[in-house]
Order: sequence, then C-alpha cells, then structure tokens
Amino acid sequence: MKEFSMRTVAERIKTLRTERNIGQNLLAKEIDVSNASISYWENAKQEPSAQAIYKLAQYFGVSADYILGIEDD
Repeated sequence: MKEFSMRTVAERIKTLRTERNIGQNLLAKEIDVSNASISYWENAKQEPSAQAIYKLAQYFGVSADYILGIEDD
C-alpha cells in the first residue's frame, strides 16, 4: 500500500492544469472553488475535499486515484 503524500496530490493537480495550459483562475471557476483553494492545493498547504477531488477528476478526465497518487496512469 502506498503512503499518502500531499506533495503528490499537489504536483498532480498542477501538472494536469499546466498541461492543458489553463490558469488557476479558470480552473477555480470551472470546478466552483476559490482561486485561493487551487493555490493552496498546488502548494500542498491544504488538502482538497473529496468533492473537490471528484470535480477535478471529472474536469481532467482522470481517476480520483490518479490525483491521490494511488495510480500512476
């Protein structure tokens, strides 16, 4: 079993966002959270809620397990 790492979550969110060439403001608007939330998540200062992880997974077309670092694909 892999150990949970907030750093992995942070890196995956930022990578998904930057690969699609969108800013934090647009992502925040698209998943209905504050701009500060995106920044906190990407800097590993705060963990996204289960609902936020679900919205991120849906928006980016990946699994929640990928965002959480459970899967690598």
